[in-house]
Amino acid sequence: MLLPYMIKGVLEAGCDEAGRGPLAGSVFAAAVVWDTARCGDDDLPMLALLNDSKQLTEAHRYALRPWIESKAVAWAVAETTVEEIDTINILNAAILAMHRALDGLSVRPGHIIVDGNRWQPYSYPAVPADTVVKGDGKYMSIAAASILAKTYRDDYMLRLHNDYPAYGWNKNKGYPTQAHYEALRLHGLTPFHRRSFKLYKQQ
Repeated sequence: MLLPYMIKGVLEAGCDEAGRGPLAGSVFAAAVVWDTARCGDDDLPMLALLNDSKQLTEAHRYALRPWIESKAVAWAVAETTVEEIDTINILNAAILAMHRALDGLSVRPGHIIVDGNRWQPYSYPAVPADTVVKGDGKYMSIAAASILAKTYRDDYMLRLHNDYPAYGWNKNKGYPTQAHYEALRLHGLTPFHRRSFKLYKQQ
């Protein structure tokens, strides 16, 4: 059972990202401020389903997204581009995307919980924050953020696939599959490939 918060009585934002590992495309992040008091008995099936996006089917992720958006106190999704990833590295780009998502919230959180074990101070003065390893499977707000980040990034990769169908981004979402490596060998790089990544598989 996911926990509703880390610190009771504080406006708490959960943050997560999607797309650190792919060879192509932006990294996306989401921030969600959650309050189970906004949920009624009719929401119990969705609450039971809410989990780390990696543990859910695609159909469940997309079913949860509009529900999360309607029930959250506030939510926002942001990205950092391939050019930014290549300039500041993927870890810094992922944290920057989470900062941008926090910037997009309609409320200012008093505490932040972040999936993973790395963080950089947000805002000045810095908003108190805690990192939580596998937090997307522990806290509702982080799980919700993981679902928003994942589905919005998948939508983005599907749009890119329409322009670059040879790379199979409708299936691999830019991740390093054998088919993706083979497409790179045959067709070369697109403007959306991360030049700072190892883009060709060693034979």
